[in-house]
Amino acid sequence: MYNKILEIMCKKLFILTTDVFFTSLTMFLNVKSADVPHIRHITLHECLILYYMSLCPCRQLHTPSNLLILSLSVSDSLLGLVTIVEAHRQTDCWFVGDLMCSLHVYVASISLSASVGVMVLISVDRYVAICDPLHYPTRVTVTRVKMCVCMCWIGCFVYVSGFLYENLAQPGLYNTCYGQCVVRVGYSRAYFDVALSFIAPITVIIILYMRVFVTAVSQARAMRSHVAAVTLQCSGTVTTKKSELKAARTLGVVVLVYLICYCPYYVLCLITCDSDLTIPPASVVFMMCISPCLNPVIYALFYPWFRKALRLIFSLQILQPGSRETNML
Repeated sequence: MYNKILEIMCKKLFILTTDVFFTSLTMFLNVKSADVPHIRHITLHECLILYYMSLCPCRQLHTPSNLLILSLSVSDSLLGLVTIVEAHRQTDCWFVGDLMCSLHVYVASISLSASVGVMVLISVDRYVAICDPLHYPTRVTVTRVKMCVCMCWIGCFVYVSGFLYENLAQPGLYNTCYGQCVVRVGYSRAYFDVALSFIAPITVIIILYMRVFVTAVSQARAMRSHVAAVTLQCSGTVTTKKSELKAARTLGVVVLVYLICYCPYYVLCLITCDSDLTIPPASVVFMMCISPCLNPVIYALFYPWFRKALRLIFSLQILQPGSRETNML
């Protein structure tokens, strides 16, 4: 029953995504020049939707690592969807009300926090896979990953609700005139947020990936030195190690892109933490949008199964019965 419901949801998501894509394309061809950045942003996020669509229908792709990447793509997509039109038009005016202003900041903050939390989970997953491969199948299971992802999102909801409680309870409290979207936090809360949501997770990620890199280098040297003596029985182990190393490299690139794209936002938060923080500059918004748009490109370059999944989607085979059992590996 669960598999049938999931298959139906994937098909409906595909139809909805196709409609939105062609609607966005039509708007892109007919809109005024002032609307082009926003429409381009919508269209670029379709490639992100295609990514978690490619994971959804195929049973073979329901692995712990892919579930973490799926959660990351959802948080990035959610952040992109709440990025406002005025930010792309390079204006500080807000025309959709004080409540929507508070909700916009609330959802964006949850998405940012969830992205960082999932990045930490991805680093832990790769650390166990590379540094302790014998215990990886028993320690990192699909059920445990689902629990960790749920706890991550729940924790982000609770944390952001407490952090932005004043702005959520009284929307527009710090607005001085019509058309403003102002969120004000003090130095102490801003420093605490940056330390907890960025510095601490990034420190953990860097330490874990340094360990992964050292272990991967030693394993690569060992495989090269014993490649001539590898037997048929051990060849499967060598192939598995190579695939794990490739996955670690790919996810390492994703983490690096995330750091480069989101550092300007956190620097801006520190600079403006004791003043009125309105809509971020267009350049900062653009950098934040680059990360989720580049992730599908990275996966397409490193993962053959992702390219197969895209062919499955564009050829409409995803709508056929039994598409969940397609061999993707």
